[in-house]
Amino acid sequence: MTAAWQRRFDEALQRLTVLHEETRDQVKLIADGLVATTSRIDRIEVRLDRMDARLDRVDVRLDAIESRLDGIDVRLDGIDSRLDKIDGRLDSIDGRLDLIEPRLDHIAGDHDRRITLLERQRRTRH
Repeated sequence: MTAAWQRRFDEALQRLTVLHEETRDQVKLIADGLVATTSRIDRIEVRLDRMDARLDRVDVRLDAIESRLDGIDVRLDGIDSRLDKIDGRLDSIDGRLDLIEPRLDHIAGDHDRRITLLERQRRTRH
């Protein structure tokens, strides 16, 4: 009976070893996916920081324009033109923000697909 118990123990140990290796591989896949996702998010944050800096510069310019408008009626046409340019820049920034949202959705979708794939692989191996 000792040999039978030893064989059962060895089989259980082998199954645990295989499970450990599979789990390690799955954790590595998840970690790689997280690193890629984090990298993408970092790039988005850098872009958002740049946009914030640009918006700050636009705010400073708008303040300067408003203070000059009080005393310079003669230059209204030129200032009007500058305001149109700023409006275009704000529209451009809005367009860039519209481009970021689908990228975030795509990143989330990729992550969900990876998790689903890993779960399917885990289920098929068991």
